[in-house]
Order: sequence, then structure tokens, then C-alpha cells
Amino acid sequence: MGIISWIILGLLAGVVAKILLPGRDPGGLIGTTLIGIAGAFIGGWISSRWLDRPITKDFYDGATWVSAIGGALVLLIAYRILFGHSRSR
Repeated sequence: MGIISWIILGLLAGVVAKILLPGRDPGGLIGTTLIGIAGAFIGGWISSRWLDRPITKDFYDGATWVSAIGGALVLLIAYRILFGHSRSR
């Protein structure tokens, strides 16, 4: 997969992560899509590095999608913890 495919995968992973984890995000739509792109890269790297699942060249591989969405979810949760609005208002 090329860099454009990873960006598209990241955008879609960010959307799926946002659907799975609804709520207000401090960055809005642009922040969520950037988190999705970064999550796709990080999820793919973790998958290939520690889970012994190499990155395939196929855009439609299920394991690639799961790792990208998982990476986006982890980054979205971390982003909300670090930069989210406090509940004390």
C-alpha cells in the first residue's frame, strides 16, 4: 500500500473510531481525522512489529483495518484524556 492508501485508510479509521467512541472532541472533525491517520500508521507499525502480522499490500485486508481502527481508538482516548474538557464546569 502506498502513502495515499494509508491516508485514506486513516481517514476511514478515524471515522469508525469516532462512531465507536462518540462524544465531543477538542479538535473537532479535522483533529479526529488527523488522529485517525496517525492511528492507522501506529496501529500498522504495532501490528507488524509486535504482533507478528506483516503489513500487506492489500487495502482490503481485515487485520490491517482492525489495527488501524485500534490505533485510532487508542490515540482518540489519549487525546481526550490529555486535551479534553474538564468535568468540573
